[in-house]
Amino acid sequence: MPSPAQLEAANSQLKLTLKELTDTQTQLIQTEKMSSLGQLVAGIAHEINNPVSFIYGNIAIANEYTENLFKLISLYQECYPETLSKIQILAETIELNFLKEDLPKILSSIKVGSERICEIVLSLRNFSRLDEAEIKRVDLHEGINSTLLILGNQLKGQGKYPDIEVIKEYGNLPQVDCYPGQLNQVFLNLLTNAIDTLRESIIGCPLPESNIIRTGNKQSTNHNPQIRIITEVLDSNQVMIRVIDNGCGMTEEVRQKIFDPFFTTKPVGSGTGLGMSICYQIVHKHGGQLKCITQPFQGTEFQIQIPIRIKSFF
Repeated sequence: MPSPAQLEAANSQLKLTLKELTDTQTQLIQTEKMSSLGQLVAGIAHEINNPVSFIYGNIAIANEYTENLFKLISLYQECYPETLSKIQILAETIELNFLKEDLPKILSSIKVGSERICEIVLSLRNFSRLDEAEIKRVDLHEGINSTLLILGNQLKGQGKYPDIEVIKEYGNLPQVDCYPGQLNQVFLNLLTNAIDTLRESIIGCPLPESNIIRTGNKQSTNHNPQIRIITEVLDSNQVMIRVIDNGCGMTEEVRQKIFDPFFTTKPVGSGTGLGMSICYQIVHKHGGQLKCITQPFQGTEFQIQIPIRIKSFF
């Protein structure tokens, strides 16, 4: 019969093996999830890019043609001030004077809209980073901004939900060695969770007056949900990204489990419980730390601390 010490050692080994299996399963799910998400985003960006490039590339030409036609019409009106009745009737019917004033505005609006779509396409490409599976030196603000642009629709007010204000307090960060696509996934998970928390807190969590995010002279409570994103350099080789919401916050019991695989506070079918665990593993893989600071009714802050330069590959 094995001794108690042997049984204890075997039990410890089994626990370690179970943890390794759980971590491996989470990593496999993360890899598949990121691959599928990246391919989807990159595919959408590629499909949108071609027609948008055609529209944007031809707006200047269309505007030039329009201006030339209007010059020709004006010249005709100068040379032939006494126009035929049919021409006069048609000019009045189509409201020629208004058309000459409004059409350039329409073309300008089309140009602005196409520029906006081009920005979205670029953000989708930056977010997917399919061509950057290896460590790259990148601007973290670019990844955060791309993620915010993708989440733009969720930040807008819908029905009983007001707009969620995003306050960016960016420091002067150097470019950081990282896996860009994986860090973008961390930003996406943290910001999505903050949005969900703020939506839920509006319904079931009346916040006390003390739960305020201060920005200069401006104050906000739960009636004006906010997410603050703060970036700063900590020392010669560390940067920190802080994502802060003014939602309900968490109990200490929930906070201690927040990075456990398959732990979720969402209803059954609403979440896998892997998002925060994946974020923790990605940040740890970068040689960094991911911390959660929260109290009930006091909002939640996630701190990502990673090195600027990676001295060894993992």
